[in-house]
Amino acid sequence: MLDIKFVRENKKLVETAIKNKNAKADLEKILMLDEKKRSLHERVDLLRREKNELSKGKIDITKAKKVKQMLKDLEPELTEKSEELLELMYHLPNIPAKDVLVGKNDKENKVIKTHGTPKDFSFKVRDHMELAESLDLIDVKRAAKVSGSRFSYLKNQAVLLEFALVRWIMEELAEVGFQPIIPPVLETSATAKGTGYFEALGDDAYHTREDEMILVGTSEQSVVPYYTDEIIEGNLPKRFIAFSTCFRREAGSYGKDVTGIFRQHQFDKLEMVSFVQKEKSDEEHEFILSLEEKLVKALKLPYQISKMCTGDLGLPAARKYDIEVWIPSQNQYRELTSCSTCTDFQSRRLNIRYRNKDGKPIFVHTLNGTGLAIGRALIAIMENYQQKDGSIKIPQVLQPYLGFDKIIKK
Repeated sequence: MLDIKFVRENKKLVETAIKNKNAKADLEKILMLDEKKRSLHERVDLLRREKNELSKGKIDITKAKKVKQMLKDLEPELTEKSEELLELMYHLPNIPAKDVLVGKNDKENKVIKTHGTPKDFSFKVRDHMELAESLDLIDVKRAAKVSGSRFSYLKNQAVLLEFALVRWIMEELAEVGFQPIIPPVLETSATAKGTGYFEALGDDAYHTREDEMILVGTSEQSVVPYYTDEIIEGNLPKRFIAFSTCFRREAGSYGKDVTGIFRQHQFDKLEMVSFVQKEKSDEEHEFILSLEEKLVKALKLPYQISKMCTGDLGLPAARKYDIEVWIPSQNQYRELTSCSTCTDFQSRRLNIRYRNKDGKPIFVHTLNGTGLAIGRALIAIMENYQQKDGSIKIPQVLQPYLGFDKIIKK
C-alpha cells in the first residue's frame, strides 16, 4: 500500500503509475475522501478536546449534551470514510522503479540476457506429454475424471525427480542463508489483501465458502505475512525458501497451454522470500536473480532473462525479472522463474517493520523469487534431456539424489 501522504504530495507520479500498470484505481475519489476524512478528523479531535475541558470545570450540561451528540454523529461518519478510503487505497499499485521500461503488456518486455544454445536434435522432438505417457510419468486423463481439466497425477520417477529438485534447491539456498519453510496454503481474505495479490489475482483465486479462506496462488502469499504486526528483531535480511502446493483458476487463460502440465490449477513451487532494509532492497533483488540464474545454469538448460515493462509488473511489484527456459517442442522460451521487489508496499499493508540504525521502526522491504516452479522444471528437463530411444537423461546435479541417471521404459 502507498502512504496516503505520499499520494497527496505525488499525485502526478501515482496517476502515471496507475496508467502505466493498467491498474483500476480511482485517484480522484481517493484524494476527495482523504480530504473529507482529514476534515472530519480535525472536527472530531476538536470536539473531544472540548469534551475533556468541559469535564474539568463546572459542567455546562446543555453544551456538554450538544458536544456529545455531535461526536455521536461524526465518529461513525469518520469510521465509515476511513474504511471506504482504505478499501480504495488497496487498489493503488506500487510505483515502478525508475529503471523499468514503460510498456502495455508482456510483448514489450525486454530480453536482457541469453545463455546457452538450444540443442540441435538429430531426431523428431517429442513434447513432454508424449514422453511422460510413454514412460508412465504423468496421467492427465485419469486426473480429469477425478478433478477435471488442468490437473494431473505425477507418477513413478517423475515423483522422485520432483523431490530431488526440492532437496537440491533447499540445500543450495540454505548455504546462502535461506531458512526452509513449509507455509499454510490457506489464508484469510485480510491476509491475502495484505500482500496485494488479492486485487492482482482477483477471480484467479480459489475461495472457501463458509469461512472465506483463500487458497494461495503463489507461495509468498502466506510467507510474506509471517511477520504481520511485528517489528523484526535481529539482523536483516531474513530469508526463507518455501515449498508449497499452489492453486489458480487460470482465469483468462482459456485456450492457452491446454495440454500437459505447463498451466495447471494445482502445482508445486519453491519460493524465495526476503525481508531487507530499504537501502539493501535493489542489491537483494539482483542477488535473488543471480541465485535463480545459478540454479537454471546448473541444470544446463538454455535460458533468457527478461525484464518486465510497467504493464506486466502486477500490483505489488516495483521491478520484476523472468527467467525463461527453452522448450524444444514449442521452439520458444517459456517462463520458469520470476523475481520481484515490492519495496515497502506489502509491509505497509501488513504492518511489518524493523529498526533502522537510529532505532526508529520503519517499514521493511519485501522481495520474492521463484526457487523453481516444479511442473515447468520437469517439462524443461524432460524435453531438453530426451534421447532418441525415448528415454530421459537426468541432469548431473540431480543424480546424487536419485540413484539413477536415466529414465527408461520399463
